[in-house]
Amino acid sequence: MPATSATTTGPKTSRPVRKQAAPRARNGPRGGRKREFTTRRGLLIAAFMAPAAIFVAVFTYYPMIAGSQMAFRHWDLNDLTDTSWVGLDNFHRVFSDPNWGTVLGNTGAWVIGSIVPQLVIGFALALWLRRRFRFRGVYQALIFFPWAISGFLIGILFRWMFNSEFGVVNDLLQKAGLIDEPVAWLADPHKAMIAVLIANIWYGVTFFTIMILAALQSVPDELYEAAALDGAGKARTLFQITIPYIRVTLVLTVLLRVIWIFNFPDLIFGMTGGGPNNQTHIVTTWMIKITQQGDYGKASALGLLVVAGLLLFTVFFLLATREKREVRS
Repeated sequence: MPATSATTTGPKTSRPVRKQAAPRARNGPRGGRKREFTTRRGLLIAAFMAPAAIFVAVFTYYPMIAGSQMAFRHWDLNDLTDTSWVGLDNFHRVFSDPNWGTVLGNTGAWVIGSIVPQLVIGFALALWLRRRFRFRGVYQALIFFPWAISGFLIGILFRWMFNSEFGVVNDLLQKAGLIDEPVAWLADPHKAMIAVLIANIWYGVTFFTIMILAALQSVPDELYEAAALDGAGKARTLFQITIPYIRVTLVLTVLLRVIWIFNFPDLIFGMTGGGPNNQTHIVTTWMIKITQQGDYGKASALGLLVVAGLLLFTVFFLLATREKREVRS
């Protein structure tokens, strides 16, 4: 009988698992060591930045400083033999000018009369464009198009439209039976201010529409669905959900637009040039006119006043953006 060999199986032995080394932290963009900052690298960085820094210094800061010191000197292109220091005399001439009151009032009317209609119409258009309907992209392109055109060209366009002899505005009003004879819009001081306001409202509605529409896209649809389930109407939804949710964007947009309108002479120069009889001048257009007359001292003083006014708006702008940064953090 052949012997059978029994095969014994011993206990299974598990191989030790080799632990993989943790990957090294990458310091550089390609996993290498962080390059040390050396004098050579510093000089190389400075060499690349130098052209831009020189350009800004020559064409921005030097004119700003030179123009600021002109405000305290007798600087008239008609008489450059005397550029003596006059202190605050140029500021006194600005405040004592007979046109100062009219210019200041026009500036207030220009800013407030433009901001309020632009905000209301832009908000309404943004709410309408937020809805889904056919050819919405076409309507958005048509509404956003004016913002791509120069303000001076818009002024020239509206100057022809408000022309008393062959302007399209008088033609439409006469055909509608609202007026019996053509109106001299740009020859009458009060009507001329209304005309430039209408042009600026048409031009600035686009900016409010773009900004508010972008903010409305961030409002969750769940909020509107919950409001509909609670039986909230359109007015209640608007004032208790939509406006509070985009309140920060509305504040920033209004403040930013105030700064731009305050410092926006292009359209007025294209339409009226400040006329008739200086009755449509705002602060910035009046400053340009004084500069054209050669009185650089007075114009520089007025420019510093404009900068001071814009700085006040900048403070409000920064305070509003601080709240937005805190919400995001």
